[in-house]
Amino acid sequence: MPPPSATTTRDAAGPRILVVEDDDAIRSALEHSFAGAGYAVRGLPDGEALEAEVTGFSPALVVLDWMLPGRDGPALVEVVRRRSDAAIVMLTAREAVEDRLLGFDVGVDDYLAKPFVVEELLARVRAVLRRTGAIATTVVVDDLEVDEGAGRATRAGHHVPLTATEFRLLVFLAQHRDRVLSNAQILSQVWGYDEYADNLVQVHLSALRRKIEVHGPRLIHTERGLGYVLRAPRG
Repeated sequence: MPPPSATTTRDAAGPRILVVEDDDAIRSALEHSFAGAGYAVRGLPDGEALEAEVTGFSPALVVLDWMLPGRDGPALVEVVRRRSDAAIVMLTAREAVEDRLLGFDVGVDDYLAKPFVVEELLARVRAVLRRTGAIATTVVVDDLEVDEGAGRATRAGHHVPLTATEFRLLVFLAQHRDRVLSNAQILSQVWGYDEYADNLVQVHLSALRRKIEVHGPRLIHTERGLGYVLRAPRG
């Protein structure tokens, strides 16, 4: 286990997330979830190195626990604000209305009470990053446009009618275009399951492919033994 002042880093191509959480199990789980969702993530067990990490790592968003050893979350918000334009999502076991109001008063962008569901935290982080412009609401892959904000997908100018689950699946694939995603990653991020029958993903991907391929060549490809990837046609 890293010493208390050490950092852990999981690299990816997406926006950078800094997680400051003293509970090792929660911090590790969040690092794993953010990395699985395509973010570059770094974890800190306390606020001791926060100023240096905010400057050196340059996160787009900081997930900050309220109850930390030494200076607590509200006191550390000022550190982030002084050194960075990063958005802040506060995590806390304090559920009183006055505590939530204090969190917003000190400058956080969103607030989530413990215990929480990781999928809700990921959704809130995506929403904050969209508001701050760190991630686009529309992803374009060849002639496919996926507008997460509008809940709409088009291919070659044609509307693609999708169910809510198919659209979540397409958004996840589009956000991670050119990256092979495993069944486990897709199940966790789209359905919120850690374990489930692999054919759940296969069935929905088959339906999604049929609807997209009506208007053009294949964009969703199977990498045998690895998973699935959304990419523009080659050639």
